[in-house]
Amino acid sequence: MSALPESGSSIPSPAPQSSKLQTPSITRRMACWLYEGILMFGVVFIASYLFDTLSQSRHALANRGLRMGFLFVVFGIYFGWFWSRGQTLAQKTWHIRVISPTGEPVTQARAALRYVLCWVWFLPPLAAYSFGVPALEVLVLLGGWVAMWAILSRFHPAQQFWHDAWAGTRLVHFDPGKK
Repeated sequence: MSALPESGSSIPSPAPQSSKLQTPSITRRMACWLYEGILMFGVVFIASYLFDTLSQSRHALANRGLRMGFLFVVFGIYFGWFWSRGQTLAQKTWHIRVISPTGEPVTQARAALRYVLCWVWFLPPLAAYSFGVPALEVLVLLGGWVAMWAILSRFHPAQQFWHDAWAGTRLVHFDPGKK
């Protein structure tokens, strides 16, 4: 039997090119995710300061909806810019890189799609909070949902998070000494 040509395939292969592209362990990816969250405090601080300066807000809850929209856009710019260059600061620390299914850097459009799809990590807890579920229960839901979403990556053929599969991206181990 002959192999089907790749040019006619519309579904990206779960393991492109070679076995050199190793998926980082779930522990490393989640440690990177946690570190990214810590780094985001700095991004939130600077963006909120800019928002307060531009809107003349004197209280953090003033213009809450606009502030959240502004932060959503700022986060999108942050992640889109870094992912289109291969990795965020946290991913650089943990030697993780974002690539396309062919092993090349992701485009700005694909990085933006990945950013939007990454919100799957937070949608159920955010929905619960918007329906008036108490904050402590939302935190428990967040922890359970994140754990479940991370475990679901075990069912992906290349052990990738599902939002990466949907966005057409991959997380791979990246040794800075070997490009």
